[in-house]
Amino acid sequence: MIDATCPLVTKVHLEAVKFAKKGYTIVLIGHKDHDEVIGTLGEAPQETVLVSTVEDVNRLEVKDPERVSFITQTTLSLDETKDIVDRLRERFPKIQGPAAQDICYATENRQLAVKAVIPLCQLLLVVGSQNSSNSRRLVEVCEKTGVPAYLIDDLREVKPEWLSGIQTVAVTAGASAPENLVQELIGSLQNSGFSALEEMEIKEEDVRFNLPSELGRTVQLQVVSRV
Repeated sequence: MIDATCPLVTKVHLEAVKFAKKGYTIVLIGHKDHDEVIGTLGEAPQETVLVSTVEDVNRLEVKDPERVSFITQTTLSLDETKDIVDRLRERFPKIQGPAAQDICYATENRQLAVKAVIPLCQLLLVVGSQNSSNSRRLVEVCEKTGVPAYLIDDLREVKPEWLSGIQTVAVTAGASAPENLVQELIGSLQNSGFSALEEMEIKEEDVRFNLPSELGRTVQLQVVSRV
């Protein structure tokens, strides 16, 4: 059995354990029934309460307002999370949070990229699965500006009427969407008349994670056997 949990999610789990050991009420900002939220709640179920909106924070009751902490699901919208955290700080001035934000760097970068290209496009296509939280947030970020956006699994889900009268289409993808699906969609758009292609890099991603230790040992053994 290999633990292949994303290190950024593991970080949130460790924060939950740390705050629980200190006797804090843990406020988890996230979406109910999301797999990541279910896993995080499992670390300290008796000490953790889930909030998804500012209204949830307004109704929140804790046993000791002096000992409250918060953590977040890693795939949330930056804007949405900020409003909730601001309200938590208003209600509980001594609330403690993670040393660094919990939102995944890849999720954050993609949201920033969408905000940068929205003024330049008439339509946004997001490659990602329907149960992908970070992919859905990209659609929401765009729709809030009035620009239509659609979440698709692959090019087969693009409807011709979406492209009717559209001159400029932006394409992005969820953090774990396969690159080949993105390239196939771009190729299909080029074949449909969107011939001019411009790639925008808003922020270079240089974060690297080590393989799980079990896989690392396997790779080493394979290298030795080939030698």
